[in-house]
Amino acid sequence: MQKKPLLFVAFIVLCLVAVGGGNQLRHWLNPEEPTPKNSLFTSLGNSIKGMVRAHLGVDGTNPKDPKLVALGQSLYADHCASCHGKALEGQANWRQRTPEGTLPAPPHNADGHTWHHPDQLLFDYTKKGGQALAPKGFKSGMPGFSQQLRDEEIWAVLSFIKSRWPAEVQARQSKLNPKN
Repeated sequence: MQKKPLLFVAFIVLCLVAVGGGNQLRHWLNPEEPTPKNSLFTSLGNSIKGMVRAHLGVDGTNPKDPKLVALGQSLYADHCASCHGKALEGQANWRQRTPEGTLPAPPHNADGHTWHHPDQLLFDYTKKGGQALAPKGFKSGMPGFSQQLRDEEIWAVLSFIKSRWPAEVQARQSKLNPKN
């Protein structure tokens, strides 16, 4: 019974590729790939992307899910706290460049700027590392965690971080995220 939804998704993906939607799929797999201009394929592709994400259990952050938050807290302690602080406080003078040209690790609590960004950007930054997304001329010290953490674990860490923000900060940040 589990195979039917996956077969359905595979069938739809194959159909999209056959009629020209492959460009959209390639763009999702590699964001440097140009985005197609056909809104039909974009719309269909977004639906498929949502089904695939749901099937894989990757559906973004949920700071109200105690199991997800607990997993994220453990992973944060293991992979993030050494730079961003046990209490998400960040490093001292986090807005001032170091002699190496990087910025110290910022706080992830309400005092920082993490909540000024949408979930997908936070996910990509964590997975790929800061330098992969940095503007030209900016030097980032943030490593990528694609080899250490699965996507679901990155979402768990972000869920933990968000769970520590005050309600008004969570509400403001949630407005930055597209509605599925």
